[in-house]
Amino acid sequence: MDRLTGMGVFVAAVEEGSFAAAARRFGLSPAMAGKYVSALEVELSARLLHRTTRRLNLTDTGQVYFERCKRILEAYDEAKREAGDAHGTALGVLRIATPTTFGTMHLGDVIAQFMEDHPLVNVEVSMNDRYVDLLETGTDMAIRIGRLPDSSMIARRLAPCRMVICASPEYLEHNGTPHTPDDLRRAPRLAFSDAVSAGDWTLFDPDGKAHRIDGPCRMSANNTEMLLAAALRGSGIVYGPSFVFGEQIANGNLVELLPECHSSDLTIQAIFPSSRHMPFKVRRFLDYLVDAFGDEPPWDRF
Repeated sequence: MDRLTGMGVFVAAVEEGSFAAAARRFGLSPAMAGKYVSALEVELSARLLHRTTRRLNLTDTGQVYFERCKRILEAYDEAKREAGDAHGTALGVLRIATPTTFGTMHLGDVIAQFMEDHPLVNVEVSMNDRYVDLLETGTDMAIRIGRLPDSSMIARRLAPCRMVICASPEYLEHNGTPHTPDDLRRAPRLAFSDAVSAGDWTLFDPDGKAHRIDGPCRMSANNTEMLLAAALRGSGIVYGPSFVFGEQIANGNLVELLPECHSSDLTIQAIFPSSRHMPFKVRRFLDYLVDAFGDEPPWDRF
């Protein structure tokens, strides 16, 4: 049997906790996965696992062998990556972290096109509105929105993140259209609760004067797609990124309010652990992101 595959099955069985799970990873039957590990034990003249009906436990020899196998497999994967890079071939697993709403609304098509063009790359996407540690989680790239803390990470600007205030035509018909920032203070507001200053909307009029709109909110949520749904139903006035609300403004389901005012815009960026020795698969996917978004992203064309 192929020794490298046997090592991979052994490592997978330990990590997954069963031969059945390891078999699924390699497209084998559980019995065949067990045979791979048994063949390793015969070759080594040592037992690697204590098998019970419920779980697998490493022997002392198995623990040492497991750590060595992991390093060997990682080195093999790295060698394949370097060989692919040298020949301009994207391959391996691309791990991406992204904010939930942005990922759901705007990354699916880009990733699907990338996979279609690069059949040797598999993609793992983690959607979370909290920042993840790229090095700790083995993440190749993270999409982040807003001001970044000082770090050793490398950032590449992808697109602006313009903030807009809007409401549905039905809401405006029944409640009137706000014409000044002061009018917003009397309106039922729909606010993003995880903002740095939740419920605090600061607008700048054409003269540059700041107007802080605060006070109670009709609804707050830590997910902007939920706020979008409420705004479309006419529940109130919402403030948030145009990548969430821009398409609905463009098709007339929402109306942008006070367009002459502006707020402090944010930036959508791609973050990497390092720009040196960046895998080819990451460089290629970055090209796809830059082509898809840019200074005038699709959601701002209204």
